[in-house]
Amino acid sequence: MKKLFYWFPALSWMGIIFFLSSRTGNELNNAFPFISDFNWGHILAYFILAVLIYFALYQSIQSKITYWWTLLICLFYGISDEIHQAFVPTRYPDTGDLMRDMLGAGTALLLIHCLKKEGADQ
Repeated sequence: MKKLFYWFPALSWMGIIFFLSSRTGNELNNAFPFISDFNWGHILAYFILAVLIYFALYQSIQSKITYWWTLLICLFYGISDEIHQAFVPTRYPDTGDLMRDMLGAGTALLLIHCLKKEGADQ
């Protein structure tokens, strides 16, 4: 049961991504008038998602391939998010968005790796 608790933040964040993906372009612009380019939003959203998924996986299975599982989960969630947007008015699937999602997830995992390596060296 405790291992399920570690997944709550990641699943909650996935819900937030899904909710935001369900909004039309106008709704997003009204909700975030200070953001003119949502490309950075994809990078940030999936950076956070990767950190949360990595944490949950690390606490659950502590495998040597936790990084790859995290990246794979982010990739599949990103693909499902782009498919989901095909059904939202004024939104459409975009491979560029998926690339930005993976850039965010990859950056998070690289940072985690570097921080863990630095901690192990001390």
